[in-house]
Amino acid sequence: MQLNELKIGFALTGSHCTLREVTLVMQGLVDEGVDVTPIISYSVDTMDTRFGKSAEWKSCLQEITRKKSIHTITEAESVGPQKLFDCMVIAPCTGNTIAKLANGITDTPVLMAAKAHLRNQRPLVIAISTNDGLGFNARNIGTLLITKNVYLVPFGQDNPENKANSLVAHMDKVPETILMACEGQQIQPVLMDYK
Repeated sequence: MQLNELKIGFALTGSHCTLREVTLVMQGLVDEGVDVTPIISYSVDTMDTRFGKSAEWKSCLQEITRKKSIHTITEAESVGPQKLFDCMVIAPCTGNTIAKLANGITDTPVLMAAKAHLRNQRPLVIAISTNDGLGFNARNIGTLLITKNVYLVPFGQDNPENKANSLVAHMDKVPETILMACEGQQIQPVLMDYK
């Protein structure tokens, strides 16, 4: 399977400090010929932060994909019945989204899209970015690691000296993880040095 054969739903959640890196990954996928549809959480849709204004992020995503972002639960619900994507990615995936996904909570557009997508037995790729990955969220990450059709982008501790519980995915591994997930395989190793 080649990347340019795929339709991908690319969801972004509120780890605002990684949005720039993730949009570069998204641009790379589009440049490879991937049909990418952006999906955004409420925080990406509405929050202005020191990392950028919500309107700028939405404009950036539309410029990259030539599509308007799915940004409501109602819009996201159609992902399942219409079988919109071959693969769905959540990058960055915050601890909040990890916890809700692992516990079956569907209260944001990203979570609704993920749930709707998974009902079709299609791969969901998670690129975690959370300050509590080795804290409260360790068990939720463990749950996702053993969940059918869920695949994790390799991740590691990004700052073990100052933020011992923080975990971040190697965003440059998203394309390779997608390809392997579409073949039903978890990319290895999952745990990698971050530096």
